[in-house]
Amino acid sequence: MNLKRAMLSAVLIWVLGVSAYTGSFFIHLMADPNLQANLVLTFALIPSAILGAKLYYRSGLKTNGFKLGTGMFFIAMLLDALITVPLFIIPEGGDHISFFSDPGFWFIAVEYILTVGLYWRFKVYARSRKLFS
Repeated sequence: MNLKRAMLSAVLIWVLGVSAYTGSFFIHLMADPNLQANLVLTFALIPSAILGAKLYYRSGLKTNGFKLGTGMFFIAMLLDALITVPLFIIPEGGDHISFFSDPGFWFIAVEYILTVGLYWRFKVYARSRKLFS
């Protein structure tokens, strides 16, 4: 795994995700703004993760996408612990434990890893197998 490229891709995905999450609070469509923000993040994460994976694999790297997705998610998790929770969660009365124990957080984790892994499976791995068939 190219750690530098993985970190850059993970930071991009994290910035896009946090932007979508916080931006959703400025448009009131649902009675529960937190549920709305989580739904926006859930839907915004898919194209964001695809973009991040595409940037990572652009140079011809062949890293297993599920391993890459897990590594990138851990980078995003570190950014959440250092930036997201102190800036956005704690001022609203939350804490690290409530943030990281939320089932929605882990749903998004699985979605993140699956999106990167499936991108690899269908765009990188499948293409390399066709070349050698």
